[in-house]
Order: sequence, then structure tokens, then C-alpha cells
Amino acid sequence: MKPAFRAGETARSIPLLVDWRIGGRCADWALIGEKRCAIAVGVDEPGTRANLIQGGFADALSSQVALVELAARALKLDGVNEMIPQHRNVGPVRLDLFYRDAYVDDKWIGLHPREFALMWRLAEVPGQRVDKAELLSDVWRLRHEPETNSLEVHISRLRAKLAISGLGWLVQTHQDGGYFICTEARSSFTAFSRERRTMLDRSAPITQSRRPDQPNLAECHVQRTRID
Repeated sequence: MKPAFRAGETARSIPLLVDWRIGGRCADWALIGEKRCAIAVGVDEPGTRANLIQGGFADALSSQVALVELAARALKLDGVNEMIPQHRNVGPVRLDLFYRDAYVDDKWIGLHPREFALMWRLAEVPGQRVDKAELLSDVWRLRHEPETNSLEVHISRLRAKLAISGLGWLVQTHQDGGYFICTEARSSFTAFSRERRTMLDRSAPITQSRRPDQPNLAECHVQRTRID
């Protein structure tokens, strides 16, 4: 999307986000030609949201809307499917933004909306750390760290659901804090066990050879007849 500051600068049939906050609102927003392609964001009054929708806007959302929800709603607009990815692949897991869930081998995992939002955000930069403040801001829309462990609880539940398919290793805790999507399949316990077995198979066999100076134990244990 390209920024526009006047209604006349907007292109027809192109999806449009309208910042409804004071100071960022387009002064002549009422002159927008095709409101059916526009979503107003930052509309905190329910009555105003209803009026905008009745006035032809495709949707009107509050300032607390999560990015993943905004993207899902925007996917319903004409032409947005080519601009916003509806799917993201994380190893064998396929994330579906429209259904806000993930599936493996054509089976839905059954993610909670927040669990999906967390994985979608982490999948945006696979292999890179996303710290706690970013996740709270992008998923919970919080600018401060709450006195709860809600993030940790949702991460734990996400891992538990992935673990059912043997993929609990996908979401890793970074040593510097935060979380990241692991891009190496060998991090799974199954892969680690398989790699360990391969290493053992390649190792030299254990023999029972003895050093030249080492006595033969069999000879040492032969009972000798004593002649007193």
C-alpha cells in the first residue's frame, strides 16, 4: 500500500487503510471514491464504527485491533489476496491466516487465536529472535509488560499442541530472552535420536584385543594343582 494524504490521491479499486485517529485522519475522507475497498482503523467509538460501515466502508476497527486480525479482515477486500500472504510455511506446518489456524498433513492443529497470532509473528522471521516486548506489542497490543505470565502460558500451550504431531521443537526459547522459530529439524528429539544412532553405527567396533603386556585372564583363572 502506498501512503496517501488526500482522497484524490487514492487509486480506485485499490485496498485502502484509513487512520481514523486525530492528527492522522485524512481531512477529506468523505470524498473517498470506493469505500468498499477501505478499512478505517483507530475508531474507538462503537457508534462511529457503525456509521462508517453504514456509510459504505468495508470495515471499521478500534485502535486495539491486533495485526493478525486486521490482516484477516483485509483479506476479504478485493485485490488484497495478492498483497498479503494468506499462508506461511514453518517446516511441515502450514499457517492459514484466513482460518487463523495451522495444519499438518491436512489435519488442523486447533490453535487458539492468540496461539496462532504468536506463531504467525514468529514465522515472519524464522530463525530470528523476537523478544517479549515485541510479542506483547504485536499480539496483545500492549506497550508495557504486564504482571502476568500470559505470554509464557500461551507459548507452553502452543508447544503442547505442536508436540502432538512431534513438532514441539519448532518454538524455541532464545538464550537472550524471547522466542524464535527453529529452522533445523535436527532439534527434534526424534531427529536427535536418529542422528545419534547414525553416529554410533559409524563408530569403530569395540574389540577385545589386549595389549602385549596384559596377561591373559583366561590363563590367570586356570586352577593349578598344588603339590605340597
